[in-house]
Amino acid sequence: MLEGLFGNRSLERVLFYLYAYQRGYPRGMARDLGTSLRPVVVQLNKLEGAGIVFSRLEGKTRLYEFNPGYPMLDVLKQLLEKAMTFLPEKERRLRYEKRTRPRRAGKPGIPQGR
Repeated sequence: MLEGLFGNRSLERVLFYLYAYQRGYPRGMARDLGTSLRPVVVQLNKLEGAGIVFSRLEGKTRLYEFNPGYPMLDVLKQLLEKAMTFLPEKERRLRYEKRTRPRRAGKPGIPQGR
């Protein structure tokens, strides 16, 4: 969707990920996006160098999130929000709508406790 504007697919996917989840760490992003670690790290470094994201250590894990001081952040988020509506639903659900709470006990297809 925004690949032509941003220059490559990896950058687009990293931005969508940060928009959807607010923060993330490189290995988790790569896993969730179904890609290798290197392109994610390269894009995060590029975004951090431009001041669009910042990173911080939480324990031994480096977390990345949007920089609230970035002057165009609101515009970027509006663009990402609009572009996300054009993603195929299957891709949006698979990559950017991760389940964050456990399923209800007793739901069909879920093994019961012993």
